[in-house]
Amino acid sequence: MMKDIHELNGLRVRASPSPSPSPSPSPNPSKMTSLPSPVGSSSPSQMKHSMTLTDFTISISESSKPPDVTSSSDNINQSRSKSRWNTLEFRLYTVAFALVVPIMIWIPINLSSTSHPNYHKFDHRLSPGWFGYKVDNSDAQYRTFRSNLIPLLSLSSIYLLSSYIHSRLITIPSLENRSRFIFTFSVIMIFILHGSSAFKVLIILSLNYYVSRISVTGPIKKIWPAILVVGNMAILFANERNQGYKFGELHGSLGTLDTWSGLLPRWHVGFNITMMRMVSYGLDYLWRQQNTSQEIPTEYRKRVTTSVSDEDYGFINYMSYCLYPPLYIAGPIITFNDFIWQLRNPTTIQYKAKISYAIRFVFSFLTMESMLHTMYVVAIKDTKAWQGDSPAEMSMIGFWNLVVVWLKLLIPWRFFRLWALLDGMDPPENMIRCVANNYSTLGFWRSWHRSYNLWVVRYIYIPVGGSKNAILATGLVFTFVALWHDLSFKLLAWGWLISLFILPELIARKTFSASKYDHNWWYRHLCAIGGVINILLMMSANLVGFVLGLEGMKTLLVELTSTVSGWLFMLFACCCLFIAVQVMFEYREEEKRKGIDRKC
Repeated sequence: MMKDIHELNGLRVRASPSPSPSPSPSPNPSKMTSLPSPVGSSSPSQMKHSMTLTDFTISISESSKPPDVTSSSDNINQSRSKSRWNTLEFRLYTVAFALVVPIMIWIPINLSSTSHPNYHKFDHRLSPGWFGYKVDNSDAQYRTFRSNLIPLLSLSSIYLLSSYIHSRLITIPSLENRSRFIFTFSVIMIFILHGSSAFKVLIILSLNYYVSRISVTGPIKKIWPAILVVGNMAILFANERNQGYKFGELHGSLGTLDTWSGLLPRWHVGFNITMMRMVSYGLDYLWRQQNTSQEIPTEYRKRVTTSVSDEDYGFINYMSYCLYPPLYIAGPIITFNDFIWQLRNPTTIQYKAKISYAIRFVFSFLTMESMLHTMYVVAIKDTKAWQGDSPAEMSMIGFWNLVVVWLKLLIPWRFFRLWALLDGMDPPENMIRCVANNYSTLGFWRSWHRSYNLWVVRYIYIPVGGSKNAILATGLVFTFVALWHDLSFKLLAWGWLISLFILPELIARKTFSASKYDHNWWYRHLCAIGGVINILLMMSANLVGFVLGLEGMKTLLVELTSTVSGWLFMLFACCCLFIAVQVMFEYREEEKRKGIDRKC
């Protein structure tokens, strides 16, 4: 396991979502709220029915809403539209999908063939793969995870076996016993991972613990959340600026400690995720309230907002939370309150749910492998081997690179979440929708790296005003997201572009509200046009931030707008996107008909 696996913190979320001020619009929407609802974990027992179309999207605990049998038939009819799948319109859409999707797959495969004129420009970035194929293993982040999957499986197996033995040896299970075991294993683990740098991690965590427990009152208490967030961001910048610090720079005699580097010597690369846990502890402690209710919270939202007892904010629980092995490297992110409540009252996760989740992980992994062995789009992008390519071909290079970005984050996140589920811990699911099943900018950021989104909503978005001050709050949030990833102009440009691109949807939602226009036949098609614009804006921002950069995006735009063929392709692409958005609308309507609302 090398340094880059830490960057799986989501490209450190790379394209880490920010909170969205309101749910995504769709035709025939149910009543909307002003803030995204925190997502829980996978629903433990939702597969009792036969598989349907909507089951391809992963379930979350708060998405299932059984019909209210007391509601009148008129209300039920209003909330559940008639299916359009068998209409002439959607049969034509099916034909379009059957013709266009194979072409979208064929184009990158053709660009990756040995007979293509540009093949020699990126061939050196390919590696030997399975069954005689070459594999595009050139993405550093995913290469690190892929190359170290066996060590990760070994580490997770050792931990799970140790956890099981410990649970059997303890006659009376308790939060204290469980927390001590996690703390002991975690300390051993970080010394193996970081060598002597584990002392640095422990010192920073300890300092944050004592600073977070400072008693503040009056005006200081109001700005204390900002102080904690800014202070911890400053630690991240200091870690990066000093390259994780060197013992030899403190005193020459300590230089020998630098030679004990561990398996992940660049500990500071992945400290971003740990920083979020440090802030979570500090603010949960600051906002703690005496829990007078005897009821133990079991639902996600209540576990997050219900304070634990004062003694549960102790040092051992804090360290166990920050260093919890299944989630330490890349998340998903879980709040301190939620973590402690789950240790005190473990969540019941059925074996069927664990097996189903494991199957999803394996299927995602094999999908990525099939792409990397047949579509060398990452190597083409890195070497800029697109000379002579048509606008359609350049667009597909960009599109499939975005799919690779999505999968390279999805797979590690699901691995670590599966590890946590097997340990009885139920963190939020990070990826709710497929990257190609999003038409709303707001909904997209709500479904991408969801645990990060929930963290930002709770600790930054709401404290700075939330929906009451949506534009300022959104701008501050995306600035934080960009800086949290990396202090670079490219990511700052990405953050500001996302903030800017959210505005058209916010304006459109207020101008053409569903409550006023939903009864009109043209409203669904107008929404679909808005969805096409959203998709183009989202793809542009993410291509700038995580794929092509500003220069590469400029080249693509020149190709698309300077030739007749480029404009014709844009028209064709917009028509295809219009059809895709209509299918996304109906997919969500199908979910509503089954009592499902994923809020994205």
